[in-house]
Amino acid sequence: MAASTHPPEHRSGSSRWLDRLERLGNRLPDPVVLFLFSLLAVWAVSALLAPVMFSETDPRTVIRDTVGHVTASAPIRVVNQLAPAALTQFLARMVKTFVEFPPLGIVLVAMLGVGVAEHTGFITAGLKVLLRVTPRRLLAPALLLAAIISHSAADCGFVLVVPLGGLLFAAAGRHPVAGICCAFAGVSGGYSASFLPTTLDPLLQSFTQNAAQLVEPGRLVSPLGNWYFTSASSGLIILLGWWLTERVIEPRLARVPVDGTANDAATLNELTGAERRGFFAGLGTFAALLLLLVLMAAPASSSLRGKGGSLTAPGAPLMDAIVPLLCLFFLVPGIIHGVIAGTVKNHRDVVVGMSKSIGSMSTFLVMAFAAAQFSYAFRESNLGALLAVKGTGLLQSLHVPPAVTLVGVVLISAFIDLFIGSASAKWALLAPVFVPMLMQLGLPPELTQAAFRVGSSSTNIITPLMTYFPLVVVFCQRYVRQTGIGTVISLMLPYSVAFLALWTGLLLVWWECRWPLGL
Repeated sequence: MAASTHPPEHRSGSSRWLDRLERLGNRLPDPVVLFLFSLLAVWAVSALLAPVMFSETDPRTVIRDTVGHVTASAPIRVVNQLAPAALTQFLARMVKTFVEFPPLGIVLVAMLGVGVAEHTGFITAGLKVLLRVTPRRLLAPALLLAAIISHSAADCGFVLVVPLGGLLFAAAGRHPVAGICCAFAGVSGGYSASFLPTTLDPLLQSFTQNAAQLVEPGRLVSPLGNWYFTSASSGLIILLGWWLTERVIEPRLARVPVDGTANDAATLNELTGAERRGFFAGLGTFAALLLLLVLMAAPASSSLRGKGGSLTAPGAPLMDAIVPLLCLFFLVPGIIHGVIAGTVKNHRDVVVGMSKSIGSMSTFLVMAFAAAQFSYAFRESNLGALLAVKGTGLLQSLHVPPAVTLVGVVLISAFIDLFIGSASAKWALLAPVFVPMLMQLGLPPELTQAAFRVGSSSTNIITPLMTYFPLVVVFCQRYVRQTGIGTVISLMLPYSVAFLALWTGLLLVWWECRWPLGL
């Protein structure tokens, strides 16, 4: 993406800085090679730090008695990944590490259904209908709203809403990469913002409650302890993302030509009679499937419920089945549409749609292999845990006022997020230190959890080590072939900085006003 968005003499200082960042980022190796270099770096650093005896305690090893006294703990230790035993385990697990890489199954299974719906024309017909009822001016906030809602379906937004952003903007005659960036900002940068409860709520709450009970045995934290704040945050993310998309990102992309293989979405004709009948039949099928799911989940004895009768708790069968359900909810309506619209003549047309969809993910598969091996080595080395503990120790040593400490929690969480993508993995490390520390300063655990969520979300979109980042690069390359890591980082950086600054400001205002954070 070499074209600049403005003539050189008219570009602002920030635009020139983003151009330099883009050029520098695009000089980085291919994402596959970048992950392999990162793997080598983890091996080398872990070998250097393994002999070092750190004094800090690993929060995951702390064991307390019933009154909160520490009965056992162990210092943080870096594990040498170049040791013969570690290398042997790395090689023995290589295939399993790749197969169990979380984004891999989500992407491939979801794309089977979405690919059929796209191949038969069901998605295209839906875009045509959507464009007729949604003003062009409101596409960005509508897309951001869809991204926020997708948080209730785990990581499905990455494989559904993000590519939909490109299709939607292209169909409206706007730059498709701007649509992808807008959707990515809502799905990933605003991951902790949601009007609806998500699987992340009870997941983080369990760590927060355990950490709070280290100081105050019996202290309970509601799974919806941040619901009011995350609901208000949704409005902030939508408004801010809307403004940035139209005032910063689209002007920057104005002179960048669309030269990829997916640029045919920019010209959508009116629906034919057969397409219209097929679309509404597919939409009716979608509604029928949704109703069937609701009826199956409604009884208290439903097999879709987890322990305690919850439908949304981590480990609940419904949550585990989200991705297969997403596949089914696009596969069946897509086939119905295709049969009526004439794009599906026999079963082979359905298989072709699946094959084309998986074929378009070939680049991502290679990236996923390299990313999975790096993630495994980084996790096993304990380097992420060391970064978290050292950062927290630095914050404690500064002895700053509570408000500054709260901002420090946000910033440390944002920094750690550049290296560790999993929110639960980060909070498992940080909660046992942050929550008790801030409780002693008079700050409730729900507030500390909210600060972590702000920082953990905001930098998701600018780190190539985030597991879905390579997939976003692939989506952009469908429209602009020369898109690289630097391109995506330079486009997402304005979102990241703005989200981090204003979202933190919202949190501080919330705290100063003593508004309840949730239930």
